[in-house]
Amino acid sequence: MGNYNFEEERVEEFKEKLYLASQWQLIWWKFKKHKLAVTGLIIILILYILAIFCGFFAPYYPTTVFDEYTSAPPQIVRIYSRDGGLQRPFVYRYKKERDPVTLRLRYVINYSEKCPVRFFVKGKPYKLLGLFDTDIHLFGVDDGTIFLFGTDDMGRDIFSRVLYGARISLSIGLVGVFISFLFGMIIGGISGYFGGAIDNFVQRTIDFLISIPTLPLWMALAAALPREWSIIKTYFAITIILSLVGWCGLARVVRGKLLALREEEFTLAARLAGASEFRIITRHLLPSFASYLIVSITLSIPNMILGETALSFLGLGMQEPAVSWGVLLQRVQNLTIVAHQPWQLIPCIFVIVTVLSFNFLGDGLRDAADPYAR
Repeated sequence: MGNYNFEEERVEEFKEKLYLASQWQLIWWKFKKHKLAVTGLIIILILYILAIFCGFFAPYYPTTVFDEYTSAPPQIVRIYSRDGGLQRPFVYRYKKERDPVTLRLRYVINYSEKCPVRFFVKGKPYKLLGLFDTDIHLFGVDDGTIFLFGTDDMGRDIFSRVLYGARISLSIGLVGVFISFLFGMIIGGISGYFGGAIDNFVQRTIDFLISIPTLPLWMALAAALPREWSIIKTYFAITIILSLVGWCGLARVVRGKLLALREEEFTLAARLAGASEFRIITRHLLPSFASYLIVSITLSIPNMILGETALSFLGLGMQEPAVSWGVLLQRVQNLTIVAHQPWQLIPCIFVIVTVLSFNFLGDGLRDAADPYAR
């Protein structure tokens, strides 16, 4: 009986805590129960940390060329040698041999030469966070090379290029969605709140933009960019291009929400209290469905990343010497490279993992956005 009373008391405490919790607390409690969403959030945080501190995590510059190691396969970090016994992490050197059947040069492991892997080593100088000069890298080898993902056909380390490419591919999603979010909120809010001729004009404009095939539109706008532009100009131009039609879906949803909420009692009370139309929209109406907006932003980011990757893959987005995941994949359009050097497709794995993680995170936020649902 005592145990029963104790359990009943715990249930009552939980109910009281539930009733007193804010909406954001309820969302967080429910979000933590979604294992895939939490996993996606952790992966996304790791990827952004790698992108922000890419100079520290990457052993080489993305433009460093190793002429003697063109199209070299990945080197495996080992802790157990053929001689026997555990050792500190190391990699075996490569040596070139000619295949007796195809007569092609190939890389074979030279088991007689080991390169110890050291941590927090000095290497090429770089700017940490673009502000501080340093030459400390997370790992490296003193005498030799370490190619975790192999090298491309020019002898550049793919692992380092993937990390540096993450800066553009991941940031372009955030910047592009931020611009689309502003367009969608402002235009959709004006359309839904004022209605009438303004609403009709905005909706017809959205219908026109949505009717245009997205990829051909992006290709046409990207092809119009001058090829002599710098990397920074091209980056922002591609971001704006990706944002041009990305706001339409959000604007339509915001419009529908405001049409339903503008006649509610709290809206009328704010209007009678003398609040301006801008304050009513931004301080009363939009916060009432902020959780949905967060979910919409999360699910829009992977579309931006895929858009940049597709444009760069087709040669219409970022170009060399810029480094992004799309630029890296552009080099593997040759079927011969795919057949004989499959490690050059590793950037594709990062794109897939990133998109899946954002989708898992969006699903979790969508479920948690309605914390009162049972």
